[in-house]
Amino acid sequence: MSDALRIPVSPQDHVQGPVDAPITLVEYGDFQCPYCYRAHPVIQELQQRLGDRLRFVFRNFPLTEIHSHALHAAVAAESVGAQLGSDAYWRMHDMIYEHQQDSPTALSDHHLADYAAAVGADTTRVTRDLEDDAFVDRIQADFSGGVRSGVNGTPTFYINGTRYDGDWTDVETFAHDLAHHAHPATA
Repeated sequence: MSDALRIPVSPQDHVQGPVDAPITLVEYGDFQCPYCYRAHPVIQELQQRLGDRLRFVFRNFPLTEIHSHALHAAVAAESVGAQLGSDAYWRMHDMIYEHQQDSPTALSDHHLADYAAAVGADTTRVTRDLEDDAFVDRIQADFSGGVRSGVNGTPTFYINGTRYDGDWTDVETFAHDLAHHAHPATA
């Protein structure tokens, strides 16, 4: 299994944080994955704690064989981002995770369109993108890059290009490990 990120972070990625941050955390995630749902508030806490020292990158890795709404959730987020830009993408990203566990149909196309409307997107366009499976090439590129990097489940994290197999469920442990990667000689 690979332990290195094979696809470098690029301008095509969904990124929060400065390009020159000493820590880059890449997540391969699935919007329907219950473990990604659990990771979401942990990442938000790390972003709060680390501020400009952390650059966070989210890449789509929908496990469509077990998560029937994962691909369309990714399409909806991509559609919102294409319409309204990066900030709206991240609002949609957060909204999907915040509502993921509301009900078994929380990520149905109808609900995804509602979330898109809540962030100000044109729901007619989002609905059309869902019907047309728009952005699937981009999502598949993320997925393929994950496979090349050894991703076999979600969430999978990379810190500064190296796979992280530590305890991401504990904010203290994860924050310590991120700091270690930022300053390995002094940690």
